[in-house]
Amino acid sequence: MTDEIKVIDTTLRDGQQSLWAMNMRTGWMLPSLEQLDDAGYEAMEFFVPVVQIKKMIRDLGEDPFEWLRQGTARAKKTPLRLHAGYRSGLGKVPESVSKLLLQKIIDAGITTARISDPWNDFDTLKEEHDEMRRMGVESVVNLIYSVSPRHTDAYFIERTRKAAALKPYRLCFKDVGGLLTPARVRELLPKVLEAAGDIPVEFHNHCNNGLGTYNVQEAVALGIRHVHSAVPPLADGSSQPSVLDIHRNLSAQGYDVPLNIEAITTASEYLTGIARREDLAIGKPRAFDESLYAHQIPGGMISNLEYQLEKVGMGDRMGLIREEAAKVRAELGYPIMVTPLSQFVGTQSAINVITGERYKQVSDETIQYALGAWGREALEHMDQNVRDRILDRPRAKEIEAMEVPQPTLEEVRTSTSSDLSDEELVIRAYADDAAVKFVRNLPPVREEPIGHSPLVALVAQLAAQSAQHEISVTTPEFSVNLSKA
Repeated sequence: MTDEIKVIDTTLRDGQQSLWAMNMRTGWMLPSLEQLDDAGYEAMEFFVPVVQIKKMIRDLGEDPFEWLRQGTARAKKTPLRLHAGYRSGLGKVPESVSKLLLQKIIDAGITTARISDPWNDFDTLKEEHDEMRRMGVESVVNLIYSVSPRHTDAYFIERTRKAAALKPYRLCFKDVGGLLTPARVRELLPKVLEAAGDIPVEFHNHCNNGLGTYNVQEAVALGIRHVHSAVPPLADGSSQPSVLDIHRNLSAQGYDVPLNIEAITTASEYLTGIARREDLAIGKPRAFDESLYAHQIPGGMISNLEYQLEKVGMGDRMGLIREEAAKVRAELGYPIMVTPLSQFVGTQSAINVITGERYKQVSDETIQYALGAWGREALEHMDQNVRDRILDRPRAKEIEAMEVPQPTLEEVRTSTSSDLSDEELVIRAYADDAAVKFVRNLPPVREEPIGHSPLVALVAQLAAQSAQHEISVTTPEFSVNLSKA
């Protein structure tokens, strides 16, 4: 019997997070979701609320709950996944509100989540994992790969055993930085699979070093049967390997990869048309880059950092920030470059470069990190001189004295307007009051159907939004004339 390889799609979550800085609109995602739902995936990653809620409201002018409601209604065949737990870190969002959000996601039909502790600290993650199971969510628990003097084979074996002891639905060996090489896969993965015991292991990797596609083949040869991939144009680059490449290569090796390539191709052509029209990145295979192993900035963060730097006219500083990130990461004790730790390293590196003096200014999060608030391992591994410099300022004493309240949901409701719905309460907590007012006045989502010319769709949107009764576009090759009824 031919070995069957199941594929989990990441296009609308990690693919767009890695390459489009989460700038995909609901009206683009819904039509492509329907095509991906016909593709035969084992599951699709769908929602990352800790990122998407603010992003969709503030940058895209959209209601993230519309994506949750309409997306879950469209997916008839493929289980959708949440990418998050309910802990948002240091009480920025009360845990009671995060659990309310989780319940809304469960009510929408999503009952599987991929969760992490950024330090691979599974003693800490146990409480969240067990509580999510009690609420009705089974978890795929990430074991995050990293490269540093601390991240040895013995480290990964020990952490895998602790993760497997949670008895999760599955484990996921996650190469968030695109750091694995085929040789390292062959060396380490068999030990991880053995340590996982009877818990199935998924394989999630990025293509930052140009080796991601081949690493999938190596992982499958070693026994992995569940792999993550994305659909072009949201594959390759700093994203996941292309599903078309994975399907072709594994099929050529005799594996059964049960996918509907026609549906995937239709979605790919549609998203590529949007990318070209909107001047969004089209993922391409990369050459191997040794410098990646120094800074280790993950794909999703690279696209967001570049996007933010370009917005403030500092796009030319990215090279210097990469070099600084390598130094900062070492000084902070080699944290795994994954959310939120990668953001702390990247942000502090940017501050150091922009101000021209290292650690002259530090973010509140860097201070919290140095105090151990974002993980106890920071205290064990930080450069003590750097830690002293970070904490030698009045702001550090203020932060150390702060208490992090955890109000109940009833207390949160009492402190807010009585007319807030559950969704609005969540939006207020993750964003602000202005976001609630904004979302209340949004028009219905306007979709761009698959198969429509991007130009025709654009003109149709202009016509629908314009006060004019007629819009004409004329070029030497063609003309388009649209009139309102």
